[in-house]
Amino acid sequence: MSRVSIISGSPSEQTRLNEVLHCVVNQFQASKITPEIINVRDLPAEDLIQARFESEEIVKENKKVENSNIIVILTPVYKASFSGVLKTYLDLLPQNSLEGKTIIPIAVGGTFGHLLMIDYALKPVLAALGATHILKGVYILDSQIKKLGNNRYELEPDAKNRLNQFITGDILVTN
Repeated sequence: MSRVSIISGSPSEQTRLNEVLHCVVNQFQASKITPEIINVRDLPAEDLIQARFESEEIVKENKKVENSNIIVILTPVYKASFSGVLKTYLDLLPQNSLEGKTIIPIAVGGTFGHLLMIDYALKPVLAALGATHILKGVYILDSQIKKLGNNRYELEPDAKNRLNQFITGDILVTN
């Protein structure tokens, strides 16, 4: 049975990335898999900034990653790269902690001009953590996620279908 951890690298509580997270969780749950969720923004800021590897909260979240064979990385795109808060957490993962795991990068950005961020910014960091099975991932435009209000969002059908097909086809079938 697959064990899944989802690392959400959004620094904001009100973000379009939440809708993507919701869709990914629903896809796994439809296959009887309940993923562990790591919202990096909820970790103690001092532990992240001061690189407290022994922090109880950091150790607890790292254990989720250690116990999973599928890791989903969700990030908004900022300045043609992934979020700084995500990088800060990834720096606290033990060396080679992603070895032997299937890694699924999913990014939300404002323009297709940042599509290659997954390949040129995120994947090298994941590879430095031992990841060798990094899937191509999914890139979703901000404009494909409609804001409904009250921190509620809706993914356009085309983007939702692409995301769902990726999870069910590329991930759940092979793992």
